[in-house]
Amino acid sequence: MTEEFKQISTTSGFMKHNGGILFRTISENEYEFKTKINENHLNTAKITHGGFIAALVDAGAGTAAHRSADSGLCVTISLELKFISSVKLDQELIGLAKVQKKTKSLVFLTCELRADNKIAATASGIWKIIKK
Repeated sequence: MTEEFKQISTTSGFMKHNGGILFRTISENEYEFKTKINENHLNTAKITHGGFIAALVDAGAGTAAHRSADSGLCVTISLELKFISSVKLDQELIGLAKVQKKTKSLVFLTCELRADNKIAATASGIWKIIKK
């Protein structure tokens, strides 16, 4: 069931402005997304800004929630992040989102972000399905 990566940031908005996200479905409950770290993603310490990482997880895992909810519109209720290691310029940041549970109105996901095969961050969140 694994599909090829496709750009999901096709209309104007925050993530397109920041370089976009490539996304693919791996299985019914697993999704992968990625982006390359550019100069504008860095903080003054020359590592990827935590706010960008949070936005990337929210957009990538949010898209996973949307796809798992049969393309229902989903909004973030809760998102918890743990920053594990730094991500530097030109590294590819890859997220693996897994649906842990889905109800009629909620999607529970976990996510792991890696750069050069090292864990950069982990996350868990809850998305509300508001429209089908």
